Formats: sequence, structure tokens, C-alpha cells
Amino acid sequence: MLSILLVWLGMQATPPADPAFATLDRAYIALKAKDYDAAARAFREAIRLAPDRPAIYTDLAYTLLKTGENVAARDAFHEAMLLDPANASVAMEYAFLAYETGGKVTARRVFDRLRHMPGPPQATAEQAFQNIDRPLDEGIMRWKSALAQSDSFSAHEELAKLAEQRDDLALAAQEFERAWALRPTARNLLLDLARVWKAIGRSEDSSIALLAASRCDEARTAERARALMPARYPYVYEFQKALALDPANYELRRELAYLHLAMGQKAEAEREFERLVRDTPNDLLSAAQLGFLRLGRGEKSAAMPLLERVLAGGDNDLADRARAALALPQSLKKRADEPRVSVPLEAKDLADRSLEKGYLRDALKYLVIANENDPVDFRVMLKLGWTSNILHQDDEAVRWFGLARRSPDPQIANEAATAYRNLRSQTSRFRTTAWMYPFYSTRWKDVFAYGQVKSEMRFASVPVRLYISTRFIGDTRGSTTPTAGLGPQFLSESSVIAGLGIATSNWHGAFGWFEAGEAMKYRQKPGGDRLMTPDYRGGVSFNKGFGQLLAKSSHGLFAETNNDGIFVSRFQNDTLLYSQNRAGYTFAANESGSFQAQVFSNANLTADVQRQPWANFAEAGPGIRFRFPQGLLLTASVFRGAYLVPQGGERHPNFWDVRIGIWYAFTAIH
Repeated sequence: MLSILLVWLGMQATPPADPAFATLDRAYIALKAKDYDAAARAFREAIRLAPDRPAIYTDLAYTLLKTGENVAARDAFHEAMLLDPANASVAMEYAFLAYETGGKVTARRVFDRLRHMPGPPQATAEQAFQNIDRPLDEGIMRWKSALAQSDSFSAHEELAKLAEQRDDLALAAQEFERAWALRPTARNLLLDLARVWKAIGRSEDSSIALLAASRCDEARTAERARALMPARYPYVYEFQKALALDPANYELRRELAYLHLAMGQKAEAEREFERLVRDTPNDLLSAAQLGFLRLGRGEKSAAMPLLERVLAGGDNDLADRARAALALPQSLKKRADEPRVSVPLEAKDLADRSLEKGYLRDALKYLVIANENDPVDFRVMLKLGWTSNILHQDDEAVRWFGLARRSPDPQIANEAATAYRNLRSQTSRFRTTAWMYPFYSTRWKDVFAYGQVKSEMRFASVPVRLYISTRFIGDTRGSTTPTAGLGPQFLSESSVIAGLGIATSNWHGAFGWFEAGEAMKYRQKPGGDRLMTPDYRGGVSFNKGFGQLLAKSSHGLFAETNNDGIFVSRFQNDTLLYSQNRAGYTFAANESGSFQAQVFSNANLTADVQRQPWANFAEAGPGIRFRFPQGLLLTASVFRGAYLVPQGGERHPNFWDVRIGIWYAFTAIH
């Protein structure tokens, strides 16, 4: 009995196994072998297994320093410092790295703490602190002297920035406020005020400054402010305080006016619209809304000057609404059921009705109103993206899709992210695309490979793109049977082709291109062609898909057609014509959307202008295609083919072929 008790006590005294022991052992072995990348990976895995041990973060940080990853090392030291604030050496490493990577303010704060801690690092911390603090103090004194001579906006702004870096937040707030008073059009100062006010505990004032900045006409400032604002929609009193801070912010005032309208507070809305009409004479929307309000309560004489201003303005749609309100003939044929917006809460419903009826420009306006009244409605942002895209306002569409992809709703976020990637690749100034298609043919008992890397530059106002291209066209054997009688371009050119080219924009699936370059053979036969040959090629292409194509959310019938006409100079100036067509069924993707399949029937036609025997044939047969993650496609087809011109005994008039190929492509945006 005593022995059993002793065994039980021994088991209780045995410490639990270290979950990160094996991983750390692997990390230290890699570190000893100077395989720093493997060591870093192992340390990160150990952190996942034991996230509360500062020593692992410290070892990871020193490893990252050896690979030159200073920013990542700084972040690892920061985590170690948070877990063990008393470790002065770790804090010192973090402070120096913070200073080196641009975090001067953060480094100063850490050095300030360390110089008051007893121990060897105290003197070093004191010196480092003074090296940062002394220039800040001297700069503050210089700007104070400058302000004593002249009350300058720039001096107040610079003094505020230096004071904030020195953690004199009260002085920073005071100077930013004075700078704002001197130049209330510099709305980037609202972001500075919001940041400093929040740091000194004036949270409500900080939120008000962000609200004013988020509705200003400086796009970059407004975007940064929206990213910092809470998800909820602001209250009326917050709009009023923001206007007290920034009275000239007409976007902010207009949104408040519409909010009053939505709440049924017409008198308050009218006061705001009156201020807008007085201060911004070119604001036709506010003039129209104020005119409608006055007309609605029977004050036609007061409404007429406003509506006449709208009629004389350049907004035809707004002018037609004014004519409708005044029972005047329309400038264009009026749609009998054209919706008219009365209050912003109707905007989403009116937008949906306009979309259903195909009134896209009306829908766009209503969606903009809906977004102004609820800036965090991601479904509205997604609709704005699609509507802008249909109206060929692609730059706007990219912006709306970029915002909608941040939605907490996975369905909206995924749809927006896909549209953003696809559209941005078409609208970006520079992009690089690469594709490759290796396949095996039983007909020729050979593996062929085609590929291209192309970097192109897009011009915003011109429907053409310039590009540089490198093509690869080759096979494993480099030849076929002596009696085949094939032209070299049919199977493989065994070349790398570098060239400069120009291509048109895609128009309903059609585009043209031309390039000039040099073909460099990587396989040279005795007595063969020159190693370097000028190469001129170009053509037109038309590609179209119908029905349920390969996509995560689609399944059902589909059809595709790919048609090309290609001129190649180095093969007797021949022009080849290809038509590849598929029709079949797309199966639903798996739950993660990473795998999908299609079955289909092929119908292909190949011909050339010179009517060469090898280049004119038709083929058809069944096929199957699989889509894997990252857009990888695996295709397998069985063909029965027939030549369309006499073969002179060199080939049978009919043939069988099984082709198995892999397609992969990607696009990089610059």
C-alpha cells in the first residue's frame, strides 16, 4: 500500500510535458546549422504551441536579425517585452530596432522607461533617450521663438508635431487647434486633432473630428477617417458638433439635412439646405431639394427661383425632376414609371426598382444617396460596384468593390474580392500576366509546351496597350516521323520568342494584337535554320462563354467558343485559323470551392490561308476538365479527326488523338 502511495505521489510531482519541447529542439538544431529560415519557422511554431513564453519570442527575434528581417525582429522583441516588462535587455533591443525602423516616438518612450530602471542598461538608455529628446526640445524652442515673432500656420503645425513626438500632448493639442483656426481648409489637421484628443482623453471630441474629416472633399483624408470611425452611424448631435468644428464642410451639412428628412424633421432639414444654397451656389442638388420642400408646402413663389436655377444647370436628370414637380414638359421622353426620390430611406428601394427596369444611371444616383446615409452598408457598396462596372466607370467600380470586400458577410466579401481582383487587373496601369500549357498527345506520342510571360502598360484614354513578351514553344522530342510532312509551326518551333507588341482592349470578348521580335532556337539541328530569326506575328481573337462557367457558385449547362486568326511571318507568311468550341455541364464545387469539374463535347476546326495539307482538319470528341486551387486546370479529351484537304498518301485521312494537358495562369498588378 505504501509503495502504491509513493508511486502516486511521484506521478503528481512529475511536471507536465513541455508541448513545445520537440519543436524548440528542432529550432536550435537548425540554428546551430545556420539554417536560419528553418529555425525561424520552428520558433514560430513553438510560439503557437506556447504563446506565453517570452524567451521563444526573444530567440525568434535574434534569428530574424540574422536574416536581415529587422521589422519582424522588432515585432518579436515587442511581444517578448509585453510578456516580460522587467527584462531591460529585451526592451533595449526593441527600442533600438524601433528607432531604426522609423518608430522614433516609440523608441523614445521605451528609452525613457529604461533610464529610470536600475541596472547596466540605464546609462545606455539615458544616452539614447537624450539623443532623441534633445533635438525635439531644441526644435520646440525654435518654433516657439518663431511664433513670438509671427503667428504663422506652418509654425503652429510644426510645433504641434514636435510636441506630439515628445509626448507633450497638451501642447500638441493646443498648437493643432491654433493651426486649424488659422487654416480651416487644411482638413488633414482634423486627423491630427482626432489622434491627439483621443490620446489626452477627449474621446468624444476625437470622434467629432473624425466625423468631420470623413465627410470632407479631400478623398485621401476622408478615406483615412472612415477607416478609424466606429461601425455605427453617427447621431444628429454628432453631426451638429462636427459642423461647429468645420462649418464650411458642405458634404457634412448635406448629409445632416438628409438625415433630418429621413427622421421627418423637415424644418431642421430646410434650415440646413438654406445654408447650403447660400454658401455653395453651385450645389444644384441642395437647391432642388429646398425647392421641393417649399413647393410641397405651397410656397411656389419661394420655390421658383431655386427650381429655375436647377432648370438652368447642367444636370439633365435633376432638371427633369424639377420639371415634373412644376408640371412642365420634359426635355426628353419621360418614362411613365420613373421613380422620384423623396427621402433618403427610400433610396435603396428605388435603386433596386431602377436596376430591375434597367435604369442604371438612376440606380447609381439612388445607391450613392443610400451610401451617404449608411456608409457601412456593404451590400449597397457591392451594388455600386456592379452598377459602375456596367456603366463602364471601371475606376469607380474598383473603388466600391475594394470597400465591399471588407464586409463581415462572407458572401458579400468573397463576391466583392473576386470582382475587385478581376477588374483591377484590367484597369491597372501596369500588369504582368503569365500562362503555361503543357500537354501530351497520343497522336504524336510527344509532350508539347506553350507559354508566355507578358508585361503590359495601359493608357487610360486610349483603347490599346503596349507590352513586352517572352513566348516559349517547344516539345520533348523536337521532331516527328520523316514521312509526316508537317510544317514546323504545327507541332513545335523549339524556340523562345522575345518581342514588343501592341494589343487593343477587350471589346465584348474580341481583341487584336501585333508584335515584332526575335525567335531564339534552343535546339539546333545540323544544317537547320539560323539560331536567331526575326519574328513578326499578330492576329485577332474572339472568346466568349455562356451559361454556368467554372466558378465557385455556379453549376449547370455551359458553352464556350475560342476563335483565333494568327499571322506568322517566319513560316512563309502563313495565316492560321483556329476555332475551338465546347458545350457541356458544370458540376457544383465542393464546400470550400477549391475543386470543380466539367464534362463537355469538343468541336474544333483548324485551317490556313495557304491550304497546306497538315493545317486543315476538323475534330470532335468528349472531354472532362477539373479546376483545382489557385486556378489550375487539368483537361483530358478524346478526339476523332478528319483532314479537309487531300494528304497525298503522307497521312491517313482520319485520326484518333487523346490529349491531356494542364493550364495555369496568373496576373501580377504593379
